[in-house]
Amino acid sequence: MGKSKAVRRLYNLCFTFFFWLSSPYYFLKLWRRGDWKAGFGQRFGSYNTRLKHALTNRRVLWFHAVSVGEVNICTQLISAIEPYVPNLKIVISTTTTTGMGILNDKLPSYIEKIYYPIDFKRCVRRAFGVIHPSAVVLVEAEIWPNFLWHARDRGTPVFLVNARLSERSFNGYKRFGVVFRRIFASLAGVGVQDEADAEKMRLLGCRPDKVHVVGNMKFDAVPLGEKRHIDAPMMLRSLGVDERAVVLVGGSTHAGEEEVLADIYKRLKQRFPDLFLVLVPRHFERGREVGRVLTGKGVNFVYRSEVTSNTKHPPGAVECLLVNSTGELRYFYEVADIIFVGKSLRGKGGQNPIEPGMAAKPIVFGPHMQNFKTVAADFVNNNGAIQVRDESELEEALKRLISNPERRAEMGKMAVEVVRKNRGSVERTVRMIVERLEKK
Repeated sequence: MGKSKAVRRLYNLCFTFFFWLSSPYYFLKLWRRGDWKAGFGQRFGSYNTRLKHALTNRRVLWFHAVSVGEVNICTQLISAIEPYVPNLKIVISTTTTTGMGILNDKLPSYIEKIYYPIDFKRCVRRAFGVIHPSAVVLVEAEIWPNFLWHARDRGTPVFLVNARLSERSFNGYKRFGVVFRRIFASLAGVGVQDEADAEKMRLLGCRPDKVHVVGNMKFDAVPLGEKRHIDAPMMLRSLGVDERAVVLVGGSTHAGEEEVLADIYKRLKQRFPDLFLVLVPRHFERGREVGRVLTGKGVNFVYRSEVTSNTKHPPGAVECLLVNSTGELRYFYEVADIIFVGKSLRGKGGQNPIEPGMAAKPIVFGPHMQNFKTVAADFVNNNGAIQVRDESELEEALKRLISNPERRAEMGKMAVEVVRKNRGSVERTVRMIVERLEKK
């Protein structure tokens, strides 16, 4: 017990120091993403009277989803688990304002939406004191020691679902095993995407009987054939884009990739005059920065925020749509002919290739897909995606796909087949959680 207390004390000293050291960046990021005042106190474990009354004398199941990707998974998981836990009140927390926007849009009002408390001991204690969860479900590897220590002290079972660990995260947790090993051992259930992640979790201290290979929940995160919330085809027509044009979408791009795509686009445009570019930066607040890049490259573009029902541009006047909004990427994937997945060429780790696969479109990504290693390999091995090593190979791959509509159609067909065969992870995860709750 003495060693455990010393570890906690050291963690709290380090966390406090590094939080205040990084606080200018933290608060600047909140401010840049907008609407930062709403729910600000919740980030420090301070919740209003209405929430307290709503949770009084209720058994609560608390879900946590960091941001947009995890939120999309969590909404599916909640829909699937609700029929099994009719007597539990559901609370879901998120970390970002964009995540909160999607929660408010997708989930009914009777599900409480809050911001996750910063991992100060007092903030965590206050949050638990209001919510009193019967169980907690964390989506992906969101490991905050004070939160998990407090849950363990209270005897609250914690589930980690859709868990995946990069080599960097795995080595970090392993290096600081004195802090994390007992935390991992306390988890009531861990749903991982593949056997490689299962082995990592066991090596970090998870009990073998608590680790379950259930697949990747992101394959279930968006229902196939979901109703559109925006009319992307009409939006392109208002920009003068011909229905026969080849639309290249750069999705979830990171710094440097928009510049690469703009250069490639200008060169390919000379050979394929009907080519149209849609850029969707991973962080919408980079819109102005990306706009300056496009202007410097001589690409005539329009911001998504400037497109209204009255927008009308003559054919050829606009070469690119720059999407500076959130939650709309999948609708532009639907109108794409070719999709480039960002954070894979100039960034590290890659972004989710499953949504492009759901749209039944050919996928291209760069060499850095570490965060989706198994998924990316599945698409490539089944001819649903092309992985390139650099900018030159990217241009060559795009050139071949633009000039070969039959190849595009075949790749799209294979991509959606990969998605179909991997679905079902949500239901397997629900069974893992419900079986444990029934024993409590």
